Amino acid sequence: MGVPSVLREASSVLTHASLAVKIVIGVILSGYVLSFWEDTALKVLSVTPGYFWPPHFWLWTAFTHCALEIHWWAVLLDVATIALVGKLLEPLWGAIEMLVFFTVVNVGVAILSAFFYYLLYMVTFNTDLLFDVHIHGMAGYLAGVSVAVKQVMPDHILYRSPLGKITNRHVPLILLGLTLILWAGHLSQGSYCTMFGSGLLVSWTYLRFYQIHSNGTRGDMAENFAFHTFFPNVIQPPVAMVSSTLFTLLVKLKLCRRPVRKYDIGSSGSSISISLPGVESHDTERRRQIALKALSERLNQVDGKGGRESSPTSDWPNLDGEEEEDRRPLIESVHIPMEAPTHDRGASPRSSDVAPQASEQPMSVPSVDTVVVNLPQSTGDGEESPSVKS
Repeated sequence: MGVPSVLREASSVLTHASLAVKIVIGVILSGYVLSFWEDTALKVLSVTPGYFWPPHFWLWTAFTHCALEIHWWAVLLDVATIALVGKLLEPLWGAIEMLVFFTVVNVGVAILSAFFYYLLYMVTFNTDLLFDVHIHGMAGYLAGVSVAVKQVMPDHILYRSPLGKITNRHVPLILLGLTLILWAGHLSQGSYCTMFGSGLLVSWTYLRFYQIHSNGTRGDMAENFAFHTFFPNVIQPPVAMVSSTLFTLLVKLKLCRRPVRKYDIGSSGSSISISLPGVESHDTERRRQIALKALSERLNQVDGKGGRESSPTSDWPNLDGEEEEDRRPLIESVHIPMEAPTHDRGASPRSSDVAPQASEQPMSVPSVDTVVVNLPQSTGDGEESPSVKS
């Protein structure tokens, strides 16, 4: 694809972009124009840790730093990122939520990055960390977009290789590693790594716990969006343990609240309705289809045996599609043998000793098949996995 084709494609995207996307792109281009007065722009528009905190309180820089880019290639990357958001996320979220996410991530990156450098200063007492470091650009927002794409399309395959496949769930960690490599090779500033890491944390926290959806639910409690899923499978267990401990501590300090879910499970005919607030709609639909399939199989077994009660050997699958646990009926079959009456030889049996024929057979209490719904227990950083047993 040549340069003219790229320009035509870019022009088409910008032409059909929404008003919100055009406004954000216009702000980025305006910031690049101001960057030609580099010294003044860096001091006034970027976040300088020494001026952001008391006694100066240059808080407006938390809103202006994202528009300031010094390099033209960074401007092109920012514009491409905004165009991707307008094409992929805005149809799902809406223009207002897209702007809210843009603001939350960039302001959060400014605060968290400035706090990080202030902590480094308290350890090293190096004043250069306070006054020579300038936080600007959209590296943090780029990290936030990678997290949002992981949330929306986690299993979308980007590249296949003999060693495996790369999906959207791997993108955030790959980009973080790339920024660290560029910083180690003196090809980028250290502030970009700080901003990118801060963007990952801020965006995940917002999408996980605070984003308000159109159905009134808040956050995304899906298991595939837990914090440890950002890491390779080998180190996921220790990361999950650390994140669980940290989340429990934050809940006790009342800095976070434990998510509350409501379960409404009712059966009527051949349908089951399961409502899991806080879980993505496609997860809810997937679990509902699994439950419906299990119910249909059970009804078919009853019909196939001529109306006789089917044995409780058919199990309900776990709604998460995982390996099911051991299931036992609530009441086992109990056989009570009835002893035959004893009589004297030659004597006729008394009427009280003559039992009905049916009582000569062992009494059997059929097993009661029940559905047990285990209420969720938090497993850390807010993820809870309900299970349905039979």
